[in-house]
Amino acid sequence: MSTLFRKKSIAKILSDAESGLSDSHGIGLKKVLGVKDLTALGIAAVIGAGVFSSIGKASFDGGPGVMFLYIFTAIACGFAALCYAEFASTVPVSGSAYTYSYVAFGEIFAWIIGWDLLMEYAIGNIAVAISWSDYFTNLTSKAGIHIPDWLTMDYSTAHTGFTKVSEAIASGISTSAMDAIDLSRYYAWLNAPTLGGLHLIADIPAMLIVVLITYIVYRGIKESRRASNVMVLIKLAIIILVIILGAFYINTDNWTPFTPTGVTGILKGVSAVFFAYIGFDAISTTAEECKDPQRDLPRGMIYALIICTVLYVALSLVLTGMVHYTKLNVGDPLAMVFDAVDLKFVSAIVAGSAIIATAGVLLVFQLGQPRIWMSMSRDGLLPKVFSKIHPKYGTPSFSTILTGFLVAVPALFLNLDVVLALTSIGTLFAFVLVCGGILVLQQQKDRPESKFKVPYVNAQFIFPVALAGTLALIFYYYPTYFSDIFALETFPMIIFWIVVIVLCVYTIKNKFSLIPILGLVSCFYLMAQESHTNWMRFIIWLAIGLVVYFLYGYSHSKLSKSES
Repeated sequence: MSTLFRKKSIAKILSDAESGLSDSHGIGLKKVLGVKDLTALGIAAVIGAGVFSSIGKASFDGGPGVMFLYIFTAIACGFAALCYAEFASTVPVSGSAYTYSYVAFGEIFAWIIGWDLLMEYAIGNIAVAISWSDYFTNLTSKAGIHIPDWLTMDYSTAHTGFTKVSEAIASGISTSAMDAIDLSRYYAWLNAPTLGGLHLIADIPAMLIVVLITYIVYRGIKESRRASNVMVLIKLAIIILVIILGAFYINTDNWTPFTPTGVTGILKGVSAVFFAYIGFDAISTTAEECKDPQRDLPRGMIYALIICTVLYVALSLVLTGMVHYTKLNVGDPLAMVFDAVDLKFVSAIVAGSAIIATAGVLLVFQLGQPRIWMSMSRDGLLPKVFSKIHPKYGTPSFSTILTGFLVAVPALFLNLDVVLALTSIGTLFAFVLVCGGILVLQQQKDRPESKFKVPYVNAQFIFPVALAGTLALIFYYYPTYFSDIFALETFPMIIFWIVVIVLCVYTIKNKFSLIPILGLVSCFYLMAQESHTNWMRFIIWLAIGLVVYFLYGYSHSKLSKSES
């Protein structure tokens, strides 16, 4: 069992990266990124589908009060960002949470988080590609170019729309009184060609944008940097325009009541809101392409998070003020609100900018995933071909092409809601391990010096007292709370409380630092708000990963061979 928890020393990781461990004979990644580039990459990832798509679903679930969830999520991400920043400053190599877990917890946890990150980036990019397709088809439709509906959505969405509209028609409702989105899904199913009774429905624009972005990422980090910086400037300009112009069309009656669905409704938007923040951790995968990663990575992550949070809160208030929150559950909410106030030209501008903005998110995540694979391959947990560096472009060539394939093909068929939920739970799990990893790292006496450290605040007494106070309030205001959560649907909350109590015991014993604890607890709480079915999908994915590890990674691990 001890071999499963074998750890890699930081000195070894740094020397391996310096020597360019791959099959490319010492060809390394190009160091071209500065703090401005990293901040831009962070904004490019965070300000994308989260603003242009998922903010509509979150507002629909929580009403105007969803701004509180954005703030809470930003705080949770802020704690995680500080932990990421210390790790990135201490271990400035590609690999992100995978490499950090290898240092803190050992190989089996490194594999689990590496496998989890593959899901986060791949499925996250599928969601972004689907969102991009929604805005693209919206824009082409405004320009008078109609792409057949059955070429712009997934099979499940079309079938659901067909069923809904068919039932409405059967009950005597006229199609003229129905929602335009439901009608497009209905006609997609109705008009799609069939093969042996199977309706041939696929999201072709989603696939094509992934192919284009993969080509840019394959060509090199300089090209990716230039494209990202241009996209960030455009999207920031458009979002500021939306906030300023939209403010003139706010009807404060739409903010009453401010929390129409209560805390439960607001928390339903966890997947959609957290999806809006998953980008900043992707910055850490570019560590080996930074000019000064120990200084610039922490700054880039924190700057990006602050800028994006301010924009999210302002945007959620503007959207829910312009139209009633019940109308925002659409794929292109920013364009829709300007259609609602009869500003068609602004709607077209927003749709056009959304195409650029979401493409920027695709670019950052398509940069991130190949570098995770590259790091796992360097350690022997994946075949050598995954760490192959292109001799001319200086990018992980095979991993980049494979990433494009694994995103482009599922984007044709998958449903956006399922994809959002899986991405969020995977990211939260990574954040939990990174925060926990800092607690372990701070206990190591021989740890190397870092230019950035999470401020140490002794939580030995603060955390137990805060936990006791929280439990007292729960028992006072909700006496049946703990008996109510003992059910299949709420088992994630049971796991949450077990983790919190165990963490409290270790905090008293080891004098853990408060900020990583707050990051771990807040991210795990958000994770526990995900549905039990989403947890089951996530657990199944991790189980598949463990099978792959024991069939290949365990026996091929370079750390295992060096110990032997």
